[in-house]
Amino acid sequence: MKKALVVLTNVTRYKGTTDPTGLWLGEATEFVEEVEDAGIDVDYVSPNGGFVPLDPRGMKYVDESIMKMYESNDFQQRALIHSMKPSEVDPDDYFVIYYTGGHGVMWDFPMNPELQKIALAIYHNDGYISSVCHGIAGLLNIKDDDGEYVIKGKKITGFTTSEEMLAGKRKVVPFLNEDMARQRGAIFEKKRAYKEFAVQDGHLITGQNPFSPRAVAKLLLKAVN
Repeated sequence: MKKALVVLTNVTRYKGTTDPTGLWLGEATEFVEEVEDAGIDVDYVSPNGGFVPLDPRGMKYVDESIMKMYESNDFQQRALIHSMKPSEVDPDDYFVIYYTGGHGVMWDFPMNPELQKIALAIYHNDGYISSVCHGIAGLLNIKDDDGEYVIKGKKITGFTTSEEMLAGKRKVVPFLNEDMARQRGAIFEKKRAYKEFAVQDGHLITGQNPFSPRAVAKLLLKAVN
């Protein structure tokens, strides 16, 4: 079995503020735990490579399983300290790319052509593009060889406008994921705010919020088994 590629953010703060952000830890660890329990190896990449900051708000929602992975030397070294650069990634090694969230991704995921190229290569090689929560931002600008958005006409989900309002961040994020997805022709589906929800449409698998990474992983594992 090929490996899973997990995408993490390098952004440390909401732009124009001193308010810290970064990776929402559980959105990485819960997905990784499900995948590794199925015997699949995982690698980590970020737009710049190297250090990955943690969103302090996400640390309020940890449990024993999240902390266990967070405290492991492997995760700290390969994900949080020495994440790979996109230039170090060979798409042929992976059957899925998974974009994690945390508000930081809103600034470094959408306009990264290297990550888009990797995702499209995996997708065209019969692999999967997946995301959870704000990670949908990484999918928004991926275009196929015909110049069409990959999410056009596809059922997807991600952090909703109502959830952004409840989080109190609507005025500080550069755009709203739900609105942007619809503008690109996606069929945006959602459930109640902050309830687990994931949707699959072909080789796209997406989760709505921080409570959905395991649901994304389970849909992925079901699809490949």
